[in-house]
Amino acid sequence: MEDAFTAVAIGFEAVGALAMVVGFVIAVILSLRSLSRGDGGGEAFVVLRTTLGAGILLGLEVLVAADLIRTITSKPSIEDAVILGIIVLIRTILSMSIQIEISGVVPWKRALLTSGGQMLGEAVARDRRASQRDGESAARG
Repeated sequence: MEDAFTAVAIGFEAVGALAMVVGFVIAVILSLRSLSRGDGGGEAFVVLRTTLGAGILLGLEVLVAADLIRTITSKPSIEDAVILGIIVLIRTILSMSIQIEISGVVPWKRALLTSGGQMLGEAVARDRRASQRDGESAARG
């Protein structure tokens, strides 16, 4: 049974890494689209930074889940619990730092906490709305 949970944890780790890679690709694409729309370099940089941060945040959340699965399903020891605590603490601090960098507001001051996946989805939705506005402008002009 332990082997099955180890495989699940490895799967979660792969998904976490994939989320970061896909987040990077989406960030670059959205940033280039922002540049091609003529939004300017500053706006393209903000899009890149925000979207990349969201992808990293999503990946970190999945990696914490992988660590929890791996630790819970292994033979419990005080050393494993301490290592898990340190890993979760470091990843939590990284997640909070990224959220503050992206939104400019500490998480506990926001009315609703937003996950990395939600932030990534919002970035894609903003890009879609901007593209639709450009398409409507081109149709009129």
